[in-house]
Amino acid sequence: MRRRQFIALLSAAAAAWQRGVRAQQSVRRITVLVPVADDPELDLAFEQGLAQRGWIGGRNVQIDRRLAIDSTDKTKAAIAELLARPPDVIVAFVSRTVAELQKAMPTVPIVFASISEPVAQGFVQSLAHPGGNATGFTMPPATIGGKWLELLSEMAPAVTRVAYMCNPSNSGLLQPYAAVEAAARNHAIAVALAAIHSTTDIETGMTTLAREPAGGLIVAPDGFLAKYSKLIIELAAREKLPAIYGFASFAAEGGLASYGVSLSEQVRQAGDYAGRILSGEKPADLPVQQPTHYELVINLKAANALGLTVPPGMLDLADKVIE
Repeated sequence: MRRRQFIALLSAAAAAWQRGVRAQQSVRRITVLVPVADDPELDLAFEQGLAQRGWIGGRNVQIDRRLAIDSTDKTKAAIAELLARPPDVIVAFVSRTVAELQKAMPTVPIVFASISEPVAQGFVQSLAHPGGNATGFTMPPATIGGKWLELLSEMAPAVTRVAYMCNPSNSGLLQPYAAVEAAARNHAIAVALAAIHSTTDIETGMTTLAREPAGGLIVAPDGFLAKYSKLIIELAAREKLPAIYGFASFAAEGGLASYGVSLSEQVRQAGDYAGRILSGEKPADLPVQQPTHYELVINLKAANALGLTVPPGMLDLADKVIE
């Protein structure tokens, strides 16, 4: 081979190698700590949010999905793994996870969704000007607790005792309890807090509630509780407990009704924010957004099984009725 041809071939190979390196570098990485395992709807919503900003999974961005973390030990173990190869953006749905991430990875952008009181928890300086490495979307205000009680009472007027089921490690979910209590006094309903740490607590709490008649249930919107949605829904049906849920997925899976923020919409918005950050914007400059739209979902099949007649006016107001 002549020297000139060899040099040309070598130059072409070098150029090809450089293009390959640039192509590899152009693929960005996002780690999503998903709230519910194997939820195609949420996966699609997140990808749609990213696509709005030109980021396509498998093309110019790699999306690493992991199940949301329950315990501090698991959180720290997962963060240690992330530290070995930090992603470009982390998306989280659990307050404990956000707190640990900010301690361990203060420069990696974080987008949170369905997080309560991010200012009070120290995640951001203010909603309008987050000022750090995190931003995202909040839970509904604490006043939603009163709406849950009102809706449950309207669907099941015979209920005189209500258990408020929540994950106590998610401190923001304790705040709506005061609104539940206030609304319950107007309806002469007794309310009790049901703190859930394990599946045993779920089974024990719901069985105890059902020992006396006229019991009802409010299940707060939380990723930890969402993992046990099937168990909660089955026990509510077995024990004849009218229940209202904070996540629409519960009603879709067979629960009586749900009222709250659309989780899929928040996940889509989180995808949009993640895409904006990948495109060069900073979390510090992206305002934390509060929910503006709530959806009511009613499952008539579940209502019939409980012997309940949902008022026609309530059905008219529902965003979705499952028959």
